[in-house]
Amino acid sequence: MLRSYEHDGVTCLELTHPVMGKVFAFLTDGMLIDTGPQSLEADLMPYLEQASFDQIVLTHSHEDHSGNVPAILEHRDVPVYIHHKGIGICAEDTPYPAYRQAVWGKRKPFQAAPIPEPLRSRTREWQVMDTPGHAADHVSLFYPQTGTLFSGDLFVATKTKVIMADESIPERMESIRKLLALEFGPLFCCHAGYVADGQTKLRQKLDHLEYIYSEVETLHKKGLPPEEIRKSLDPKDYPIISVSGGEWDSLHIVDSVINDIEKKTPGLI
Repeated sequence: MLRSYEHDGVTCLELTHPVMGKVFAFLTDGMLIDTGPQSLEADLMPYLEQASFDQIVLTHSHEDHSGNVPAILEHRDVPVYIHHKGIGICAEDTPYPAYRQAVWGKRKPFQAAPIPEPLRSRTREWQVMDTPGHAADHVSLFYPQTGTLFSGDLFVATKTKVIMADESIPERMESIRKLLALEFGPLFCCHAGYVADGQTKLRQKLDHLEYIYSEVETLHKKGLPPEEIRKSLDPKDYPIISVSGGEWDSLHIVDSVINDIEKKTPGLI
């Protein structure tokens, strides 16, 4: 199912997955930001076939953001831009595990180009910021004249329960700090959609991550092993842990923080 609505000059394209919930793409000033997963192609494509846009910008290469690029390119010739670290991933055929294919569909390979500097839409020039943490190729887009911010998957929710093995909590914290230095109010998130009090919510997320970091650091210095630290912070076994075969796990949060601590202070314990 697709719902479309306007906020602050941005068309929000809200897709709903029966298992994973909401996923968003956005249209603004002739620019399509993210494309949703291939599994929801039938919901999104009728709208996009009639929409006016002349470029696609991906916040990162994950399949729930890049999944419909191949279908779009079958209908129109537009450039696709992504962080240079994501270009090779986009050229691969379904470069992710079977459980993610079952949920998000099978994304075909496509050709993308590095995001130009500066990034220009029809009437605007955008700031493109490297904001890794969730993914190495993650970017956020900001238009300072209106305070419009597209944060990809950097926000999602105020509390982080599980992450993928290749995510970095310290990098995400630093990326959030970078965004909080900007003058914006709302933000546009690819899973939470339009977040009216974006500054407040993003600050709450950073506060939560800083709390987690501090707790992990304290328990690590006491000599607790990572699994015991995880149980102390959040003993719940989330279904995604077993479904993903451990690709998603709350333990990865602990490991990410410990890796950062040990880089700063080798031989701590």
